[in-house]
Amino acid sequence: MKKIAFVFVFSLLLHNLSFAQNAKRDQFVASLIKKMTIDEKLGQLNLLVGGEATTGSVVSSNVESKLKAGKVGGIFSLSSPEKTRKAQELALQSRLKIPAIFGMDVIHGYRTMFPIPLGMSATWDMDLIEKSARMAAQEATADGIFWTFSPMVDICRDPRWGRASEGSGEDVFLGSKIAAAMVKGYQGKNLADKNTMLACVKHFALYGAAEGGRDYNTTDMSRVRMYNEYLPPYKAALDAGAGSIMASFNEIDGIPATANKWLLTDLLRKEWGFKGFVVTDYTGNNEMIDHGIGDLQTVTAKALRAGSDMDMVGEGFLNTLKKSLVEEKVTQAEIDRAVRLILNAKYDLGLFEDPFRYCDENRAKTEIYNDETRAFSREVATKSFVLLKNKNNVLPLNTSQKIAVVGPLINNKENMAGTWSVSETRTNSITLMEGLRNALGEKIEILQARGANIYSDPVMDANAAMFGKTTGRDNRSDEELLFEAVRVAKDADVIVAALGESAEMSGESSSRSQIDIPENQRNLLKALVKTGKPVVLVLFTGRPLVLTWENENVDAILNVWFAGTEAGNAIADALYGKVNPSGKLSMSFPRNEGQIPVYYNHKNTGRPHSGKPGYEKFRSNYLDVTNEPLFPFGYGLSYTTFEYGDIKLDKTSMTESQQIKVSVEVKNTGSYDGEEVVQLYIRDKVGTNTRPVKELKDFKKVLIKKGESTTVEFTVRLDNLKYYTNELQYIAEKGVFEAMIGGDSDKVKKAEFVLK
Repeated sequence: MKKIAFVFVFSLLLHNLSFAQNAKRDQFVASLIKKMTIDEKLGQLNLLVGGEATTGSVVSSNVESKLKAGKVGGIFSLSSPEKTRKAQELALQSRLKIPAIFGMDVIHGYRTMFPIPLGMSATWDMDLIEKSARMAAQEATADGIFWTFSPMVDICRDPRWGRASEGSGEDVFLGSKIAAAMVKGYQGKNLADKNTMLACVKHFALYGAAEGGRDYNTTDMSRVRMYNEYLPPYKAALDAGAGSIMASFNEIDGIPATANKWLLTDLLRKEWGFKGFVVTDYTGNNEMIDHGIGDLQTVTAKALRAGSDMDMVGEGFLNTLKKSLVEEKVTQAEIDRAVRLILNAKYDLGLFEDPFRYCDENRAKTEIYNDETRAFSREVATKSFVLLKNKNNVLPLNTSQKIAVVGPLINNKENMAGTWSVSETRTNSITLMEGLRNALGEKIEILQARGANIYSDPVMDANAAMFGKTTGRDNRSDEELLFEAVRVAKDADVIVAALGESAEMSGESSSRSQIDIPENQRNLLKALVKTGKPVVLVLFTGRPLVLTWENENVDAILNVWFAGTEAGNAIADALYGKVNPSGKLSMSFPRNEGQIPVYYNHKNTGRPHSGKPGYEKFRSNYLDVTNEPLFPFGYGLSYTTFEYGDIKLDKTSMTESQQIKVSVEVKNTGSYDGEEVVQLYIRDKVGTNTRPVKELKDFKKVLIKKGESTTVEFTVRLDNLKYYTNELQYIAEKGVFEAMIGGDSDKVKKAEFVLK
């Protein structure tokens, strides 16, 4: 009882302290706003790009003079303590000396790059993910950056969408856990600390459901689907304390998100209680003209009134809102609201106390890209790899085997980190060949050949090489490249083929209608298979790919995503068994594009397929392919094997105030120690609304030594059984539920229980 009382008193003290701090901030900001002219207020709503444009074609002009005039609230894509100090000094020359906020797309690391977010999500390790954001914040703030446009929490079930690489996959539960972990990592316990940064949750909302998987495209769905399947990760990030949120490019209910009052005010602020500020995406205001809802003055007025607070790059707020105010198209209160929220963030970051708190050149010398960050990058990369196939245990390799390393990605530093690696130093990246050489030493011969370009077509190859990330194109013919590779491969015991996408074949504005390995690369792979030597496909990709032929014909597939700065060393660690792959897919891999969207937690139909092999007339299936994906959500092999026992329940029914313990024994039946992600799914068998065939509700990643067993236990509570009805009531309905536990979403053990 004493401990409980202490915790209560301590929590009360923290609450009171926070209330007092907020009151002090509110008083300071209110006093400052009273001193501001309308031009100074609009200046705070203006976000400009200070360096290279990374997500649009418009580049800001006259930034320095605007800073001095108080017409800039923040700058992004400008880094280094020297540059940000200079810019901050200019901002402090303005009449009221209001400091600027400096941001950047710190997406999966800053100078030390970690795996792309889709790869990071495959770790299913929240501590690791939080630490990656913590380390990224450490580096970025040491280099003058203290606002990141991350995490991206959009649920995506269409791998044609290039930005699948930037998110956490198809599942709302896993996505919500990752969203919260990332925010906690970036923001820490106190935003005013010099090594924490403001998170910006994006893209609000539903951006990952763009029609046809085509970036920036329309999104349209019911409210019940929004609340159950797409909105929770945004809410989880905000509940974790995220201080800002970015409006998405897409429209919702016929209104672009940037000017959608239901989204930005009714839902975000009134229903969810969000207290931070909303920033548009890159020229998001201006792009509403092409959406067809008005000219620049009209759309910017609509954006402000809807709840957008900061205008990224477009400068519509700066140049039109004064006129709109005079014409009573916006109100002074609406402008003051936006100004107040932005100044609140600057206060919370400690900028009014010390505008140069993030301009410490000594930190930049010691805290960026060091032995600690590199070691962690290597560790997290190995945990992100997903072993998709391992016929006859061809992996791990042994050092007595003579290997041939073939492919356009074997020695390409520019493409190791993947998309959204804007702050990386590319020369630091470790390639596959470098990693293998580091692992094997100079005495062991490694045969190598390029074998193919990323694309045979030079135009497509150039499209795959944006932002200076060259593909290293070889101008020899496809036939010459292939002939050399086959000749080299015939002299080896095993072939390692590094194939797939280049870094910028996924990411923003990199949608693909066909998501297989480019034809010339597949032709190379076919030729390598014909040699009769074992072939290991090391797959570089930023999205799920169609790998039906590859799965049928190669011996092993190790999906390494884009693994970051230490990619080559990490891949070598996995290939030679220094680490045992433990990654699990967070997004299903389709058998062909015609299955898309394909995801595990789908609804049943009135005519479901029986599950027996083959096509069934008058059932919901295809003539030419099965319903199931090639690799399901949660799937991933290991160098060892795991055997699941039957599910055990501590009771078979529960009331609303009770809970059920669900457990399973998992045994490591193979020859290696290994980590397994044990996954709990639940199905509501009868509901007022139709319910998915299964939903992830919990998971645990456990290390099990070879030959040993462990019991993994989950607790099922009322919240695990709730969903939003058509009336948007969040309820759990009495009846029969099914608990399922397994190593992926497809292969599960089942047991029923009742909510009374």
